Amino acid sequence: MRMNHFLTVVWDFDPVLFRLGSLDIRYYGLMWALAILIGAKLFDNFCKREGLPPSVSESIFIYGALATIIGARLGHCLFYEPMRYLSEPWTIVTGFREGGMASHGAAVGLLIGLWLFSRRNRLPYIWSLDRIMIAVGIGGAIVRLGNLFNSEIYGTATTLPWGFEFVRSGAWVRDFADKVPSAVHPTQIYEALCYLATFGVLCWLYYGRDLARRRPGVLFGVGLLGIFLTRFFIEFIKVEQESFEQGWALDMGQWLSIPFIVLGVWMIVRGLRRPEVVPAGASVVSGGSSSATKPAAVHRATLKKRKG
Repeated sequence: MRMNHFLTVVWDFDPVLFRLGSLDIRYYGLMWALAILIGAKLFDNFCKREGLPPSVSESIFIYGALATIIGARLGHCLFYEPMRYLSEPWTIVTGFREGGMASHGAAVGLLIGLWLFSRRNRLPYIWSLDRIMIAVGIGGAIVRLGNLFNSEIYGTATTLPWGFEFVRSGAWVRDFADKVPSAVHPTQIYEALCYLATFGVLCWLYYGRDLARRRPGVLFGVGLLGIFLTRFFIEFIKVEQESFEQGWALDMGQWLSIPFIVLGVWMIVRGLRRPEVVPAGASVVSGGSSSATKPAAVHRATLKKRKG
């Protein structure tokens, strides 16, 4: 990375970490792997904190990771390039190395995977949703850094001093290199920072306020708003990913974000209107967290929530 003009960042980052023959190992793939590993570690911590057996945290890696990756890939293929992949469906797998992962598809895949995970472990679905959102916050930030390393999903032209020139991107060279200003918004960084802030808020609500057990569903709703409101507003300064989006009042990413935003608001309202759950065997102190809950107490709290 070097500086060009006045405080304009010329981004000349090699997206390939190393090569094995004809196989490129990219930072983007590494970021996805790191996001999944951190998410699994966080979930393991949640299970230990709440007295659940190791088998619960072990199974989240299978259900959560596979569902997220499959959903992200299918989401890109069906939301952004449906005609290509429907006419040549085998390229969904064979073209994986070409890239193409959609966060909305990952969200749908994760919702399905968590439902299967919850049934497998006999846990309330909302229990899983509340806690996975914490991992999604930090995971989303890490994946957006992967997009930055790939010089992709950037914004429109800007004169702001932190504008980036993505000189390794053929699309940027074609559309911006000869224009003034040539720098564009580093929307990958904007999103990563917002997701990191969402992660911080969710950690505070979980560890500091014990809100996941007291108000089931609220953490899930807050996480959805933090992720998808961010996506919705930043899309206004983001270059269209596909040509068919040109001329749209809202692009594909914004249309796909709206259902998640509505769901997030509904989950927050629903969680706050229901009677507060006080986990058996644990005292809830404002501003502090209770001790780890025994498995029996978790099930009692779950039963109380279901009856509520």
